[in-house]
Amino acid sequence: MAQEKITQTAGHVQLGEFAPKFAELNDDILFGEVWNRPGLSPHDRSMITISTLIGKGIIDSSLTHHLQFAKSNGVTRTEISEMLTHIAFYAGWPNAWGAFRMAKEVWADDTTSCADGKAAFQREMIFPIGEPNTAYAQYFTGNSYLARVSNEQIPFSNVTFEPRCRNNWHIHHATKGGGQMLVCVAGKGWYQEEGKPAVQMLPGDVIHIPANVKHWHGAAADSWFAHLAFEIPGENSSNEWLEPVSDNEYDKLGK
Repeated sequence: MAQEKITQTAGHVQLGEFAPKFAELNDDILFGEVWNRPGLSPHDRSMITISTLIGKGIIDSSLTHHLQFAKSNGVTRTEISEMLTHIAFYAGWPNAWGAFRMAKEVWADDTTSCADGKAAFQREMIFPIGEPNTAYAQYFTGNSYLARVSNEQIPFSNVTFEPRCRNNWHIHHATKGGGQMLVCVAGKGWYQEEGKPAVQMLPGDVIHIPANVKHWHGAAADSWFAHLAFEIPGENSSNEWLEPVSDNEYDKLGK
Protein backbone atom coordinates (compact mmCIF):
# COMPACT_ATOMS: atom_id res chain seq x y z
CA MET A 1 0.00 0.00 0.00
CA ALA A 2 1.56 3.25 -1.12
CA GLN A 3 2.35 5.79 1.56
CA GLU A 4 0.25 8.95 1.27
CA LYS A 5 2.36 12.07 0.75
CA ILE A 6 2.40 14.41 3.74
CA THR A 7 1.55 18.06 3.04
CA GLN A 8 1.50 21.03 5.41
CA THR A 9 0.14 24.55 4.92
CA ALA A 10 0.12 25.89 8.50
CA GLY A 11 3.27 27.93 7.96
CA HIS A 12 1.93 29.75 4.92
CA VAL A 13 -1.48 30.26 6.53
CA GLN A 14 -0.21 31.61 9.84
CA LEU A 15 3.11 33.25 8.91
CA GLY A 16 3.07 33.57 5.14
CA GLU A 17 2.96 37.36 5.14
CA PHE A 18 4.96 37.99 8.32
CA ALA A 19 7.74 35.45 7.76
CA PRO A 20 7.46 33.95 4.28
CA LYS A 21 10.86 32.22 4.39
CA PHE A 22 10.10 30.54 7.71
CA ALA A 23 6.73 29.44 6.30
CA GLU A 24 8.49 27.99 3.25
CA LEU A 25 11.04 26.10 5.37
CA ASN A 26 8.30 24.74 7.63
CA ASP A 27 5.83 23.64 4.98
CA ASP A 28 8.00 22.83 1.98
CA ILE A 29 11.25 21.60 3.54
CA LEU A 30 10.46 20.17 6.98
CA PHE A 31 7.09 18.62 6.13
CA GLY A 32 7.33 18.54 2.33
CA GLU A 33 10.73 16.85 2.17
CA VAL A 34 11.98 15.56 5.55
CA TRP A 35 8.68 13.99 6.62
CA ASN A 36 8.36 12.32 3.20
CA ARG A 37 11.84 10.83 3.09
CA PRO A 38 12.03 7.03 2.77
CA GLY A 39 13.47 4.98 5.60
CA LEU A 40 10.98 5.91 8.33
CA SER A 41 7.19 5.83 8.16
CA PRO A 42 5.10 8.88 9.16
CA HIS A 43 3.94 6.77 12.12
CA ASP A 44 7.53 6.35 13.36
CA ARG A 45 8.46 9.98 12.63
CA SER A 46 5.50 11.09 14.75
CA MET A 47 6.63 8.88 17.63
CA ILE A 48 10.16 10.30 17.41
CA THR A 49 8.96 13.90 17.19
CA ILE A 50 6.65 13.59 20.20
CA SER A 51 9.41 11.95 22.25
CA THR A 52 11.82 14.76 21.36
CA LEU A 53 9.36 17.54 22.20
CA ILE A 54 8.47 16.04 25.58
CA GLY A 55 12.15 15.41 26.30
CA LYS A 56 12.77 19.15 25.77
CA GLY A 57 9.86 20.02 28.05
CA ILE A 58 7.65 21.33 25.22
CA ILE A 59 4.09 20.52 26.24
CA ASP A 60 2.27 23.43 24.63
CA SER A 61 0.07 23.78 21.54
CA SER A 62 2.85 22.49 19.28
CA LEU A 63 2.75 19.16 21.12
CA THR A 64 -1.04 19.07 20.75
CA HIS A 65 -0.60 19.56 17.01
CA HIS A 66 1.90 16.70 16.80
CA LEU A 67 -0.31 14.43 18.90
CA GLN A 68 -3.17 15.08 16.46
CA PHE A 69 -0.78 14.52 13.55
CA ALA A 70 0.41 11.27 15.14
CA LYS A 71 -3.14 10.00 15.44
CA SER A 72 -3.73 10.75 11.76
CA ASN A 73 -0.50 8.85 10.99
CA GLY A 74 -1.86 5.72 12.64
CA VAL A 75 -0.46 5.99 16.19
CA THR A 76 -2.96 4.18 18.38
CA ARG A 77 -4.16 5.05 21.86
CA THR A 78 -2.35 2.01 23.23
CA GLU A 79 0.91 3.05 21.56
CA ILE A 80 0.78 6.66 22.77
CA SER A 81 -0.05 5.52 26.30
CA GLU A 82 2.86 3.07 26.38
CA MET A 83 5.23 5.61 24.84
CA LEU A 84 4.37 8.35 27.34
CA THR A 85 4.70 5.91 30.23
CA HIS A 86 8.16 4.97 28.97
CA ILE A 87 9.16 8.60 28.37
CA ALA A 88 8.16 9.57 31.92
CA PHE A 89 11.20 7.78 33.33
CA TYR A 90 13.59 9.65 31.04
CA ALA A 91 11.98 13.04 30.38
CA GLY A 92 10.41 13.67 33.78
CA TRP A 93 7.15 12.84 35.47
CA PRO A 94 5.62 16.37 35.16
CA ASN A 95 6.31 16.43 31.42
CA ALA A 96 4.60 13.06 31.00
CA TRP A 97 1.61 14.20 33.07
CA GLY A 98 1.22 17.26 30.86
CA ALA A 99 1.51 15.19 27.69
CA PHE A 100 -1.00 12.62 28.98
CA ARG A 101 -3.57 15.38 29.53
CA MET A 102 -3.23 16.45 25.90
CA ALA A 103 -3.14 12.89 24.54
CA LYS A 104 -6.26 11.97 26.49
CA GLU A 105 -8.14 14.76 24.71
CA VAL A 106 -6.76 13.88 21.27
CA TRP A 107 -7.70 10.20 21.60
CA ALA A 108 -10.92 10.89 23.55
CA ASP A 109 -13.15 9.54 20.78
CA ASP A 110 -10.90 6.55 20.09
CA THR A 111 -12.52 3.82 22.14
CA THR A 112 -10.88 1.01 20.16
CA SER A 113 -13.91 0.87 17.87
CA CYS A 114 -13.56 -1.71 15.16
CA ALA A 115 -13.68 0.80 12.28
CA ASP A 116 -11.09 3.20 13.70
CA GLY A 117 -8.83 0.43 14.96
CA LYS A 118 -8.98 -1.39 11.65
CA ALA A 119 -8.14 1.76 9.67
CA ALA A 120 -5.20 2.57 11.94
CA PHE A 121 -3.92 -0.99 11.72
CA GLN A 122 -4.09 -0.99 7.92
CA ARG A 123 -1.69 1.96 7.90
CA GLU A 124 0.84 -0.15 9.81
CA MET A 125 1.31 -2.80 7.14
CA ILE A 126 1.75 -3.19 3.42
CA PHE A 127 -0.63 -6.15 2.97
CA PRO A 128 -4.39 -5.53 2.68
CA ILE A 129 -6.67 -6.54 5.54
CA GLY A 130 -9.19 -7.93 3.11
CA GLU A 131 -12.79 -8.94 3.67
CA PRO A 132 -14.51 -10.40 6.75
CA ASN A 133 -13.56 -14.06 7.08
CA THR A 134 -17.17 -15.22 7.01
CA ALA A 135 -16.47 -18.65 5.55
CA TYR A 136 -14.54 -19.65 8.68
CA ALA A 137 -16.23 -17.38 11.22
CA GLN A 138 -17.63 -20.37 13.09
CA TYR A 139 -14.07 -21.43 13.91
CA PHE A 140 -13.01 -18.03 15.33
CA THR A 141 -13.70 -16.16 18.55
CA GLY A 142 -14.06 -12.52 17.49
CA ASN A 143 -13.75 -10.98 14.03
CA SER A 144 -11.10 -11.92 11.51
CA TYR A 145 -10.36 -10.83 7.95
CA LEU A 146 -8.85 -12.63 4.97
CA ALA A 147 -6.94 -11.31 1.96
CA ARG A 148 -5.57 -13.69 -0.66
CA VAL A 149 -2.06 -12.47 -1.54
CA SER A 150 -1.04 -15.04 -4.15
CA ASN A 151 -2.50 -18.04 -5.94
CA GLU A 152 0.73 -18.94 -7.74
CA GLN A 153 3.39 -21.53 -6.74
CA ILE A 154 2.68 -21.64 -2.97
CA PRO A 155 -0.67 -19.91 -2.40
CA PHE A 156 -0.86 -17.81 0.75
CA SER A 157 -3.11 -15.29 2.46
CA ASN A 158 -2.90 -12.45 4.93
CA VAL A 159 -5.08 -13.16 7.97
CA THR A 160 -5.97 -10.26 10.27
CA PHE A 161 -7.39 -10.60 13.78
CA GLU A 162 -9.03 -7.85 15.84
CA PRO A 163 -7.87 -7.60 19.48
CA ARG A 164 -8.68 -10.82 21.43
CA CYS A 165 -9.68 -12.65 18.25
CA ARG A 166 -8.26 -16.18 17.90
CA ASN A 167 -9.07 -19.30 15.98
CA ASN A 168 -10.14 -22.59 17.55
CA TRP A 169 -7.72 -25.33 18.37
CA HIS A 170 -7.13 -27.17 15.11
CA ILE A 171 -4.88 -29.68 13.36
CA HIS A 172 -3.43 -29.71 9.83
CA HIS A 173 -3.45 -33.41 9.06
CA ALA A 174 -1.15 -35.04 6.48
CA THR A 175 0.37 -38.47 6.02
CA LYS A 176 3.49 -36.90 4.49
CA GLY A 177 4.67 -33.28 4.42
CA GLY A 178 1.94 -30.79 5.18
CA GLY A 179 1.62 -28.35 8.04
CA GLN A 180 1.63 -24.58 7.96
CA MET A 181 3.99 -21.60 8.22
CA LEU A 182 2.99 -18.26 9.75
CA VAL A 183 4.88 -14.99 9.20
CA CYS A 184 3.84 -12.14 11.49
CA VAL A 185 3.59 -8.87 9.55
CA ALA A 186 1.98 -6.44 12.04
CA GLY A 187 0.70 -6.13 15.59
CA LYS A 188 1.06 -8.62 18.43
CA GLY A 189 -0.28 -12.14 18.57
CA TRP A 190 -0.06 -15.55 20.18
CA TYR A 191 0.68 -19.05 18.95
CA GLN A 192 0.31 -22.16 21.10
CA GLU A 193 0.73 -25.88 20.61
CA GLU A 194 -1.08 -28.30 22.87
CA GLY A 195 0.92 -29.04 26.02
CA LYS A 196 3.35 -26.17 25.45
CA PRO A 197 3.46 -22.52 26.65
CA ALA A 198 2.03 -19.90 24.31
CA VAL A 199 4.57 -17.99 22.20
CA GLN A 200 4.16 -14.29 21.50
CA MET A 201 4.37 -13.28 17.84
CA LEU A 202 5.76 -9.91 16.74
CA PRO A 203 6.47 -8.52 13.25
CA GLY A 204 9.15 -10.59 11.55
CA ASP A 205 8.59 -13.72 13.66
CA VAL A 206 8.11 -16.99 11.79
CA ILE A 207 6.23 -19.98 13.17
CA HIS A 208 6.65 -23.44 11.63
CA ILE A 209 3.70 -25.68 12.43
CA PRO A 210 4.27 -29.39 11.83
CA ALA A 211 1.49 -31.54 10.44
CA ASN A 212 -0.73 -33.39 12.93
CA VAL A 213 -0.01 -30.93 15.81
CA LYS A 214 -2.94 -29.42 17.71
CA HIS A 215 -2.55 -25.64 17.99
CA TRP A 216 -4.20 -22.21 17.78
CA HIS A 217 -3.15 -18.63 16.95
CA GLY A 218 -4.62 -15.17 17.23
CA ALA A 219 -4.28 -11.57 18.42
CA ALA A 220 -3.11 -10.21 21.75
CA ALA A 221 -5.74 -8.64 23.99
CA ASP A 222 -4.59 -5.07 23.33
CA SER A 223 -3.53 -5.25 19.69
CA TRP A 224 -4.68 -6.03 16.20
CA PHE A 225 -2.58 -8.77 14.62
CA ALA A 226 -1.84 -10.01 11.12
CA HIS A 227 0.14 -12.92 9.75
CA LEU A 228 0.75 -14.48 6.38
CA ALA A 229 -0.43 -18.10 6.34
CA PHE A 230 1.35 -20.57 4.05
CA GLU A 231 -0.17 -24.01 3.63
CA ILE A 232 2.65 -26.54 3.14
CA PRO A 233 1.89 -29.14 0.43
CA GLY A 234 1.40 -32.64 1.74
CA GLU A 235 -0.23 -35.96 1.01
CA ASN A 236 -3.78 -36.63 2.18
CA SER A 237 -3.97 -33.14 3.69
CA SER A 238 -7.01 -31.98 5.65
CA ASN A 239 -7.86 -29.52 8.41
CA GLU A 240 -9.67 -30.56 11.57
CA TRP A 241 -11.31 -27.78 13.58
CA LEU A 242 -11.71 -28.44 17.29
CA GLU A 243 -12.92 -26.62 20.43
CA PRO A 244 -12.57 -22.85 20.93
CA VAL A 245 -9.86 -21.35 23.13
CA SER A 246 -11.84 -20.40 26.22
CA ASP A 247 -11.69 -16.91 27.74
CA ASN A 248 -10.20 -18.48 30.86
CA GLU A 249 -7.34 -20.03 28.86
CA TYR A 250 -6.81 -16.88 26.84
CA ASP A 251 -6.86 -14.43 29.76
CA LYS A 252 -4.04 -16.31 31.47
CA LEU A 253 -1.74 -15.11 28.67
CA GLY A 254 -2.02 -11.44 29.64
CA LYS A 255 -1.63 -8.81 26.92
